Amino acid sequence: MTPAIDDAASTSSPTRRLTNRHIQFIAIGGAIGAGLFLGSGKSIASAGPAAILIYAACGAFIFFMARALGELTLRDPSGDAFVSYATRYIGSAAGFITGWSYWANWILVGATEITATSVFVRYWYPTVPQWVPAAATLASVYAANIKAVRVFGEIEFWLAIIKILTIVLLIGGGLVAIVAPSVLHVEGAGFSNLFDHGGFFPHGWVGIVAIVPIALFAFGGVEVIALTAREAKDPERSIPRAINGVVFRILFFYVGSMIVAMSIAPWTSYSAGESPFVAILTRIGIPAAAGIVNFVVLTAVVSSCNTGLFSTGRMLAGLARQRFAPASLGITDSGLPRRSISVSAACLALTVVLNWLIPDDALSVLMAAVAYLLLWVWMIVLIAHRGMRRRLGPPEKGVFAMPLYPASSWATMAFIASATLLLVANSSAWIVTLAAGGWFAALALIALSRRIVPVLE
Repeated sequence: MTPAIDDAASTSSPTRRLTNRHIQFIAIGGAIGAGLFLGSGKSIASAGPAAILIYAACGAFIFFMARALGELTLRDPSGDAFVSYATRYIGSAAGFITGWSYWANWILVGATEITATSVFVRYWYPTVPQWVPAAATLASVYAANIKAVRVFGEIEFWLAIIKILTIVLLIGGGLVAIVAPSVLHVEGAGFSNLFDHGGFFPHGWVGIVAIVPIALFAFGGVEVIALTAREAKDPERSIPRAINGVVFRILFFYVGSMIVAMSIAPWTSYSAGESPFVAILTRIGIPAAAGIVNFVVLTAVVSSCNTGLFSTGRMLAGLARQRFAPASLGITDSGLPRRSISVSAACLALTVVLNWLIPDDALSVLMAAVAYLLLWVWMIVLIAHRGMRRRLGPPEKGVFAMPLYPASSWATMAFIASATLLLVANSSAWIVTLAAGGWFAALALIALSRRIVPVLE
C-alpha cells in the first residue's frame, strides 16, 4: 500500500458544522429509502403479518449495536469510525476488511436506490429507459456531496423532512380508515385483517427466512452516525441524541406503516413489487394522491442515495488515512474529501449495469448483498466494543454507554450470527452467498499478504 499522507501538509481538518438535527436526519435519510417504500411490499407478500415481529426484533438488536457504536465513538474519538475501531481493538486485517466492506455496502445501497428511482419514475413514464433516471439521480447527489458539508446537511434535512411528514400523514390517515372506516368509505378495514387470512404466521419459518435480508436492509444507515462525528459541532451531545432517537423513529415508520397497510386490506392483496404507501392511498379512495406519494417516495430514495455517497466518500478517505487505500484519496479540500467522493460516484455509476443485466431481480439481489456486508460491520462493531471495554475499562457513571452490558452484547452478537445463518440457508440467494464469501476471502488474503501497517491517530 502507498504510505499515508501527512495530514498536516496535505489535508485540512474537517469542518465541524453538522448540528444534531443534521446528524439525525442524515441517518434517517440513509435508512428510509427503497427498503421501506419497495422492500416492505415484498416483506408483506412473503411473510404476511409476521413481518411486523421480524422488523421489531431487528430494531431492538440494532439499537444495542448502535449504542455500542456510540460508546466507541465518544470514548475513543479516533476519527475514522469502523476502520480505526476494528484496527485498534481487533487487528489491522479486521480494519482493512471492515473499511472496504462498509464502503462496498454503501456502493450497493446506492445502486439499490438508483434501481428504485427507475421503478418510481416508470409510474409516470413507463417507456423511459432505465438508465435515464439512474443517471439523473447520480448526478444530483454528486452535486450535493461536493458542496460544503453544511450544504449537504441542509439538503438531506429537507429531503428527510418531506418523507417523514408523508409517512406520518399516511399512517395517521390509515389509522382513521381502520378505526372509523365509514369516514373514508373503506370497506373491510380493521386490525382483524392481521389474523384472519392464514393467521399471523401464514408462511411459517419459510416466510421469516425470506425477509430477513430486507428487514436488516431497513436498518442499514443507523451506523452512519459514527461517520458524522468528525464533522459534528458538539459530538458529546449530538451523537447520543441522534442514536437514541433515530432507531426508534425508523422502527416506528416501518412497523407502523406495515400494521396500517395490512389492516386496511388483507396482506394477500399486496404484491412484491407494490409500494404499501401507494396502495394505502388507492384503497382509501384517493387515487390521484398516489402520484404525489410516488414523488415523495422518489425524493426518499434520492435522499438515501445522497447519504450513501456521503458515507462512501468519508469511508474511502478514512481508508487512505489508515494506509488501506491510495494516499491521494485521503486529501481533503476545505475539509471535504472531494477525491474520494468522486471515485465512489464513479464506482456507483458502474453498478447501474446490474439493472440492465437482471432488471427484474436487481433489487432483491442488491438487498441480500447489502445484508451480508452490514452483518459483518455490525458484528465487528460489537467485537471492537468488547475490546475497548477490556482495554479502557467500564465507562464512568453518566457516560453514554451500551445498556445491559455484557448480556446485551452477547445477545446481539448471537442475533447477528443467527441472521447470517438464515441468509446462508436461503437457497434463492446462493449466488450472493458465494459472492460474499469470495469478497471476504479476497480482502483477507490481500490484508495478510501485504502485511498492512495502519496509522492510528
